[in-house]
Amino acid sequence: MAVAQENAYPEGRSLSPFWTIARRDSLAGFLFIAPQLIGIIAFVLIPLGLVFWYSLHEWNVLANTFTYTGAQNYLMLIEDESLVEVLGATAIFSAGLVVMNMSLALLLAVLLNQKLAGIAIFRTLFFSPVVVSLVAWTIVWGFLLQKNGGINGMLLMVGIEGPNWLREETTAMISVIVVQVFKNVGLNMILFLAALQGVPKELYEAARIDGAPAFKQFRRITLPLISPTILLTSIITIVGSLQVFAQIAVLTQGGPGLSTTVLVYYLYQQAFQFHFFGYGSTLSIMLFAIVAVLTFAQWQMRKRIVFYES
Repeated sequence: MAVAQENAYPEGRSLSPFWTIARRDSLAGFLFIAPQLIGIIAFVLIPLGLVFWYSLHEWNVLANTFTYTGAQNYLMLIEDESLVEVLGATAIFSAGLVVMNMSLALLLAVLLNQKLAGIAIFRTLFFSPVVVSLVAWTIVWGFLLQKNGGINGMLLMVGIEGPNWLREETTAMISVIVVQVFKNVGLNMILFLAALQGVPKELYEAARIDGAPAFKQFRRITLPLISPTILLTSIITIVGSLQVFAQIAVLTQGGPGLSTTVLVYYLYQQAFQFHFFGYGSTLSIMLFAIVAVLTFAQWQMRKRIVFYES
C-alpha cells in the first residue's frame, strides 16, 4: 500500500488544496472590486454600446418604429449646418470657463493660504456654492440677470444702465460662463489650496535668502510643485465644461439663436424635443469622442507640465 502511494505521487510533488492562500487573496480582491466593475459594465459599457447601436437606427417613438439606417445619421452629422455654430458656442464656453475658473481658483487659493485671522470663514464662504443645489443656484442667478433684476438694479444705483444679460448674444454667453465659474470655483480652490500647503516652506526660505522676488518664487517653486494638481483640475474642468446642461436649460434655453446652445443641450433638443433619437445618439458618440481625445491629449502633455514626469 505504501509503495503504491509513493508511485502515485512521485518525489517532488505534494498534495495541495484548491483554495490556496494566493487564490483566496485573488478571490477577495475580485469580490472587493465586483460592485464597481458591475456598475461600470451596467451603467457605462452597456449604455455606450446601446447608444452606438441606436446611432445606426432611426427610432420613432410616436410611430413605434425602429429602422436600421446604417451611416445615415453620421452623414447628417456632416451635413448639419447648425452643428458648426453649436461647436463654436461649445468651444467658447469651455475655453472661457476653464480660463476663468482655474485662474480665479488659483488666485483665491494663494490668498486663502495666508496666515490671517478669520481665514477659515472665507474658505467656507468661497466653497459653499459647490454644495448648493445646481438648479436652485441657477434659478436665483436667472432672477438676478433679468432686465429689471438685482444686478441691473445695483448698476443703476451708480448711473449705469445694464443690458438684458440673458437676451443678447454676447452677454448671454458671458453670463452663463460667470454663473458656472462662481458655482464650481470653490472645488478647484480647495484642490489648489491643499497643493499649496504641501509645498515645503524651506524652498521659499532658501529663495528669499538668495534674493528671489515673490513672483519669481511663485513661477519657479510654486507652479512646478503644484503642477500635478493643475493637470488634475484642468482635466476635471474641461470635461465638466463639455457636460454642462442645467445652466443652459434654466437660463437661456440655448438662445438667443444658437449663441449659448452647447453640444449637450443640442443633443437634448434633437433627442428629447424633436424625437430624433438616432441622431441624438450620434451626437452622443461625437461628444464621447471629443472628451476622450481631449483627456488623452491632456494626459500626454503631463510630461511637459508635471515636474516629476520624464
